Amino acid sequence: MSSLFTKATKAEAKARIAITGPSGAGKTFSALTWATELAEGGKIAVLDTERDSAKLYADRFDFDTLSMSAPYHPDRLIEVLKAAEAEGYAVLVIDSLTHFYNGQGGLLEIVENAGAQAKGNSFAGWRTATPIQQRMLDAILAFNGHIIATMRSKTEYSMEKDSNGRITPKKIGMAPQQRDGIEYEFTLVLELDTDHRTIIGKTRCEQLADQVFAPNKANEAADAFRVWLKSGDPIVSDTERDAIDGKIRGLNPAQRRALAKQWGEAGLPKVNNLPKSRLVEAETLVATVAVSDDVDLSDEDVPS
Repeated sequence: MSSLFTKATKAEAKARIAITGPSGAGKTFSALTWATELAEGGKIAVLDTERDSAKLYADRFDFDTLSMSAPYHPDRLIEVLKAAEAEGYAVLVIDSLTHFYNGQGGLLEIVENAGAQAKGNSFAGWRTATPIQQRMLDAILAFNGHIIATMRSKTEYSMEKDSNGRITPKKIGMAPQQRDGIEYEFTLVLELDTDHRTIIGKTRCEQLADQVFAPNKANEAADAFRVWLKSGDPIVSDTERDAIDGKIRGLNPAQRRALAKQWGEAGLPKVNNLPKSRLVEAETLVATVAVSDDVDLSDEDVPS
């Protein structure tokens, strides 16, 4: 009997970075700094919902921009992700993800409208909105490139002593303005304070854990993270990915459902994150299903 478990190996990965902070903390500048380091000469795209604020740094960074105004329905972000991937951008900066939550046409408005149609039932509102939010998150995670998303923080003030011993208000950043738990979707969460320092929040990169970087040291943090992402088993090239994806799309619906089940049983990741060491295994599985008449008609998602 074959085992359900396989040997764990670290694979090369694409960045999923969230940058949070209060107004004036430097989220856009920081996002462009990290994007430039991660792109390694590739193209950078910025989805700008912040009234073209990213363009203020066009003399410092090389990037393309798409300005978006309301409505901020999450499905509009999905379309941008598809377009950025089709045009081969190495990094997409979403500045900011907050608008797709509490902006006009965003998730909270979807909840409100759906709840109103259900005679004020807020549960019904979230029942409508949650799949929309999840669809957006799935598209972010599936993007074949690095993602950097900025999020506004709820702003509060604390009373602190200054260097002269006087009590003065200091603006601090609190929880990001997005749905609770959003940070779990990212591999790295950066928290910026009003002194423009980068505070490493959530991370699986041991070298960065619990670190605080001065404004002029952000490149060092980004470089360390880039090296960590690339360590391990490399993922398939774009050409290899497109080839196997094309074969999958050539299967009939029953074959694709059967492939999804067997793909999951084999512990294979999505095609976008498929390591080179398992490419032959994946190709063999697709080829076997393609010539098999014995297919499982269970309802499963396709691996691509």
